[in-house]
Amino acid sequence: MKKGSWLAIVLVFALALAACGNNSTPAPGSGSGGDGEGNPNLTMLMQYSLFDPNADPVAKNIEDATGYKVTYEMLPAESADEKLNLMVANKQNFDIMKLGSAQFYKLATAGALEPLNDLIESHGPNIKAAIKEDSWESVTIDGKIYAIPETGSGISVGEELVVRQDWMEELSLKNPTTPDELYEVLKAIKKAKNIVPLTGSKDSIYGDIAAAFGVLNDWNDVDGKLLHKAELPQMKEFLAYMNKLYSEGLLDSEMPINTSAKAIEKFSSGNAAMIKLAWWSASSAEAALVKNFPEAKIGIIPYLVGKDGKSSIGVNLATTWFIAIPKISKQKEHAIKLLDTKLKKDIFIKLAIGEEGVHHEVKDGKYYPILPKFNDDLTNASSYMTGVNEYDYPAYWQARVRKDPVLQSYYEAFQENAAKGNIVVDPMSIAPPIDAVSKNKQKLTKLLDDTVLMYIAGAQSRDNYDTFLSQWMAEGGAESVKEANEWYQTISK
Repeated sequence: MKKGSWLAIVLVFALALAACGNNSTPAPGSGSGGDGEGNPNLTMLMQYSLFDPNADPVAKNIEDATGYKVTYEMLPAESADEKLNLMVANKQNFDIMKLGSAQFYKLATAGALEPLNDLIESHGPNIKAAIKEDSWESVTIDGKIYAIPETGSGISVGEELVVRQDWMEELSLKNPTTPDELYEVLKAIKKAKNIVPLTGSKDSIYGDIAAAFGVLNDWNDVDGKLLHKAELPQMKEFLAYMNKLYSEGLLDSEMPINTSAKAIEKFSSGNAAMIKLAWWSASSAEAALVKNFPEAKIGIIPYLVGKDGKSSIGVNLATTWFIAIPKISKQKEHAIKLLDTKLKKDIFIKLAIGEEGVHHEVKDGKYYPILPKFNDDLTNASSYMTGVNEYDYPAYWQARVRKDPVLQSYYEAFQENAAKGNIVVDPMSIAPPIDAVSKNKQKLTKLLDDTVLMYIAGAQSRDNYDTFLSQWMAEGGAESVKEANEWYQTISK
């Protein structure tokens, strides 16, 4: 979206707000109807998904639990931002919007969203009880809260190195614990099997190997100052190690062009011994491997330790969705009351994982789905969420993982291994959308990742890294780092 287009939207909103001040008649589609019991009908804009949001069982559950009839509309799969801009420019009313980070920032700074401080204070006791203090930072701009943060499933890790355990046993190899030991294991596998020992995709550059060198998160606290991973001196050491693997044929030469699916295919077809696997891909990867090699086994390699003798794992707890009330809404108080009611403890668990004994059961303090009822009624429940109970939802959410025993085993093993090390949360997880960071992120991420892949493959000399870093800074990195640190200083103790 060009800057001029957003200026136009600001002007449109100025006119729209002025019109609202002189005309008390709700705009078409304003949700001004009622349910006959005192509550007006409300409208909500959702993100795209492959189901009818007005026919799904969750929509009826919400109406029954809250007393509010809600009409839902989804953004399209393609050109969602452009469609959102058009809706805003045409003054199409919604009472609630579920927005992505960039969408939220642009609408909030354009004056399109209602500040929620007073509404939450007056009508949001359950909201205040459900959301942790740090999470409010992500939706606060100049002291005003413009959304309810939806943060997801809490601290968890998604990926870890896995290996053909049957080959490890055949070759009498032990799990590596350091990058040096990993190198030796990969060499032994290559010599014995004459395959590519380690495969991966262009989207899996970092992770546990990088973490062993101290490259943990996109943003890192170094002596009270935020450094982007591009700036970390440890990056050069990590790149030297990865280039060594690549140049000796220990790392898949096609990694820079592999998709995740292609990397898993190489692993499951016996053409690679090791891969960084996401737990949500574990079922398909294991099924494909066993189909090809019925006696094959997969082993999980514990997170590698660094020079300090500890394993460290980076995680990002950034707000996933931003639940906002547009200024144009005529039903702001009812909108916040609906959002608050959905976060009432007994209602939230019902909307998230259904009724105990019907949709889920509790065993040893853990939540398990009752199938197929859980899937029949709650497959799309997360799409309707408008904030979560951040204290309880991480436990509730795992019922979804436990729908599949394979997923459950990998997920729980990854979390257990991570808990043995040092979990480091990206300090920018709680940041509000920051102008320079938001507008430059996509460009800078691509520039860094493309260049890192070239260094790994030897297409560029690592001696030129400082020159690259100067380019990265000049193309938006410097202003991103500056504004990130300006925000960080406002919360640093």
